[in-house]
Amino acid sequence: MFPISFGSDNHSGIHFTVFSALQQVNTGFCPAYGDDQLTRDVLSHIEALFGGDCEAFFVMTGTGANVLALQSMISSFNSVICAASSHINVDECGAVQKCTGARLLPIKTVDGKLTPQLIAPYLLGNRDQHHSQAKIISISQSTEYGTLYSLKELKALADFAHEHEMYLHIDGARLANAVVALNTDLKSMTYDVGADIISFGGTKNGLLLGEAIISFHPQLTSDMRFYRKQCNQLFSKMRFISAQYEAYLNKELWRICAKHANDMAALLAKRLAKFPQITITQKVYVNSIFATLPPEWIEPLQEKFMFYTWDESRNEVRLMCNFNTLEEHIDEFINAIEELIAEAAE
Repeated sequence: MFPISFGSDNHSGIHFTVFSALQQVNTGFCPAYGDDQLTRDVLSHIEALFGGDCEAFFVMTGTGANVLALQSMISSFNSVICAASSHINVDECGAVQKCTGARLLPIKTVDGKLTPQLIAPYLLGNRDQHHSQAKIISISQSTEYGTLYSLKELKALADFAHEHEMYLHIDGARLANAVVALNTDLKSMTYDVGADIISFGGTKNGLLLGEAIISFHPQLTSDMRFYRKQCNQLFSKMRFISAQYEAYLNKELWRICAKHANDMAALLAKRLAKFPQITITQKVYVNSIFATLPPEWIEPLQEKFMFYTWDESRNEVRLMCNFNTLEEHIDEFINAIEELIAEAAE
């Protein structure tokens, strides 16, 4: 095990408040599969946070959340428009295609963000029965590059989708970080801009497991519970997801954890920027930093710290912070860089 990891916000443990909540429900007996009062109450709380005119479902994983959200709103002859760098295209092992039978239409972007202008040429095939029919625009907020859609940009995408008889899906694995970065709230970033179906992640922000899907078209996603079972995402001991989310929502723990992660990333980026050998390649909005390092630094640093090379051709790495990243961790990383510089100068 690495003592310090900047590799992923999945590398963190469980927030102590969430862990305590798990212990508190680990007594006695409870109906399974969500048929308990705690689950019903927590789902109602989530629905209220997202505007009330919606329906929430718990699943176990982020990939499961994406697959189920998309599957519930498309047919096998449809296609899903996404950024080429998106999680559903790069890091989900073809799960969307396997489970839905639909096609992904990945679009290259500079910063991980889609725009109506980028998407428009890909809709021409919707006129022809020989082509997959584009039905959903799927975006991540924040994106895989740590960039953000403004509320105005989100609304523009939703309006564009609806004008072309499509839906807007938001992969919200890091939605909490995005909400904090834009100083807004969950409803404003989703329901108010016209999103159709979204996920609200917890695993990357202090939970053991669990993601929530929120559908703003319950009449269209009425079969979600059946798809959830088919896709192995119906957790039997649902109280253990519900208890986590109850703690996550209480006093906005989700916001507190996300703010800390974002703040640590901003601090790390600020300290890295002082080295002329390092270039920050994307503006830091949330809890991720993308930077190019001298190639001779990467391996020695990876012997002491966990982080991933994002683009080997550019020596670009990704550094992630999370709810339990400490300033001391950043100090150690910076000290290691200074040691490499000193050794090279000898």
